[in-house]
Amino acid sequence: MTRWGMVIDLQTCVGCHSCSAACKATNGTPPDIFFSRVHEFESGVYPKARREFLPVLCNHCQNPPCVEVCPTGASYQREDGIVAVKADVCIGCRSCALACPYDHRHYVEPGSLKKGYFDGDLTLYELVKYDRWTEGTVIKCDFCMDRVDEGLKPACVETCPAEARIFGDLADPKSDVSKLLRENESFTLLPEAGTKPCVYYIKPSTE
Repeated sequence: MTRWGMVIDLQTCVGCHSCSAACKATNGTPPDIFFSRVHEFESGVYPKARREFLPVLCNHCQNPPCVEVCPTGASYQREDGIVAVKADVCIGCRSCALACPYDHRHYVEPGSLKKGYFDGDLTLYELVKYDRWTEGTVIKCDFCMDRVDEGLKPACVETCPAEARIFGDLADPKSDVSKLLRENESFTLLPEAGTKPCVYYIKPSTE
């Protein structure tokens, strides 16, 4: 059975934020909501200090606590591992947001879909994209599952100029993601939480 996952190569990520921009453009979330983010920090000391980047998104955990605590079944996990939300069932209680150890659940505040990125009326783009969302509900990254179902890659993967993001079937030993994990030292975020994330990171070079 397919188990979709992602490998992010921190050796090649250049921190350009193309992933965040592509995610925003594809999903059309309200101004304050970003499904894909890039954290920036410095490591080492002079003269060997360096700038490092950590792209983050929903981890589509194998044991998603957000699904377990949802009282209505709005948060669910597909057979292929993708975790998503049914807007017509979500009551906006935000139990899932409290349960997620990665802070990747986002509440659509009432009135937020009337505010665009510019003063005045919403742009035509915003009018079309905002129609997907419902105020008073929780939304999240869903690995661009509509694109995946059509045989396409998630927007953040498709856009990455450094090809630092690789998407594929973790259950297939011949897939690119499986090969990368076999051939490189990798890690997941907060493994102690026991969620078994399906987003992996290849460690950056220390040289």
